[in-house]
Amino acid sequence: MSKSKEEIVTEIVNLYKEIPGPLLIILHAVQAELDYIPSDAVPLIAEGLNLSRAEIHGVISFYHFFRIRPAGRYIVQICRAESCQAMGSRQLELHAKNSLGVDYHQTTKDGLITLEPVYCLGNCACSPAVRVGDQIHAHVGVESFNTIISELALDKLKVQN
Repeated sequence: MSKSKEEIVTEIVNLYKEIPGPLLIILHAVQAELDYIPSDAVPLIAEGLNLSRAEIHGVISFYHFFRIRPAGRYIVQICRAESCQAMGSRQLELHAKNSLGVDYHQTTKDGLITLEPVYCLGNCACSPAVRVGDQIHAHVGVESFNTIISELALDKLKVQN
């Protein structure tokens, strides 16, 4: 862990450790600052909160929204709630995993996309739903998913040029 990451984690722990139940707040803050929770941060958090490393790992692994590796440029979330499943999200999941060559919680080899499950985007009337960053896409099928991914790839090219 670089000194700057270590300093960031220590600062966050010191900022929140005195409030009741600070662990989730600290983990969210670390991820917000560093884009993920590095393994080297776990001992710092454990020591700062007087918890075991196992307790910290348990919380990180329990909640699906914490990442232990850096995310891709775009995080693509596929809704797995009942409404979306009833409207075809399982088939969409299979297509997404196959076409991107990744499973959930993994990033494409080019670092462009991290695929994540999400449990209800609150867009049930427009199932299946997919979120990319803060944008929710409705009635997503295979073709529209492919279009979304193509647009992300084009956006990456524009940024590089």
